[in-house]
Amino acid sequence: MMDSFDTFLQNKPLYYKEIDHERVHIAYGQLKSHIKHPRTVHIVGTNGKGSTGRMIAHLAYKSGLKVGHFSSPHILKFNERIWLNGRDSTDEVLEAAHQRLFGILGKALSESLSYFEYTTLLAFIVFENCDLMVLEAGLGGEFDATNVCDKALSVITPIGIDHQAFLGESIEAIAGTKIRSIQKKVLLAPQVYDEVLEVAKEITEEKGAKLYLSKCPSERVTQLGVIAEERSWGNYLVENASVALQALDILDISYQINDLRTLELFGRFYPLTKNIRIDVGHNPLAAKAIEKALDKKVVLIYNSLDDKDYEAVLQTLKPKVKHVEIIPIVSQRATTLSEIEKAIQKVGIDYSYFEGKIDKNEQYLVFGSFYVVEEFLNRMQKKSDVPK
Repeated sequence: MMDSFDTFLQNKPLYYKEIDHERVHIAYGQLKSHIKHPRTVHIVGTNGKGSTGRMIAHLAYKSGLKVGHFSSPHILKFNERIWLNGRDSTDEVLEAAHQRLFGILGKALSESLSYFEYTTLLAFIVFENCDLMVLEAGLGGEFDATNVCDKALSVITPIGIDHQAFLGESIEAIAGTKIRSIQKKVLLAPQVYDEVLEVAKEITEEKGAKLYLSKCPSERVTQLGVIAEERSWGNYLVENASVALQALDILDISYQINDLRTLELFGRFYPLTKNIRIDVGHNPLAAKAIEKALDKKVVLIYNSLDDKDYEAVLQTLKPKVKHVEIIPIVSQRATTLSEIEKAIQKVGIDYSYFEGKIDKNEQYLVFGSFYVVEEFLNRMQKKSDVPK
């Protein structure tokens, strides 16, 4: 008897020091003939993948299409990763997909796949009757599990320095690994580093693909600006929205820009209350976007994973930070609290530890990773003194 989906996932390690890039292709080869394949958009990059992908999915769904969006990681519950027709998948849908996938792949192959590989293939089953499937790559591109299927369009969001152990030490190396996942059409979002455009031109020419550069007509800028003001979006979300609209244009999918007014981007510069924003960003590129988006100084509730450049993040956010409150997190990848303290001291910001108290007269930013936001939300759910 096979385990339930929850039990099966709990037995899979989240992280691997070395990854066998062939096994997911073997598994997909076994699965492919058993499922239908929707038109697919592949979202690859360092920052903005989640919000750009959700904007594409939301607008396409609102236009009348059946749409699935696969993203990662989740904040509170796995179901967030597999969004189907306007909402997170139910436990019943995930369980049924697991039973079918396990049955097709068999015990040995199912158990050999990583957490991310198995759940990527699970999403393919959940989304097989969709008109459009939006897939967010994990930490890579070329070797990512989401890269096993054909794509109608690849969207390359801003690329920065992150996950160097897997992707390379330079912007050129990281961009190359990510952009080599493209097929026939690729849309390049505005980039911080000029090298990314050069790499994109080289790879698209190599592959005979068509390269679209991000552009936003002035009337669209005005429309998005009004929505952004209503929704309290930072400028980077306006850029992501512009890229999402252009992606839909390339795919010839109709949409109404005003449908962005009903879009919830939980965890993306999200106003949890009047004085608390939560953001799952975790690297210097994300910190730069957030620093620009903040219009007031904040109390930063922060922690970091060990493989992130947390000193650079803190240095980038420093102009908008009154002081830092360190929130301990549970993760095998979390850096030590003493190392976080050293980085804060080096940057020159006052700090203390988060004790669960929220001052209604202060503005707060919860930032650093999905784990930080998850820990903060779990703590706040146990309290009744969070200001509304």
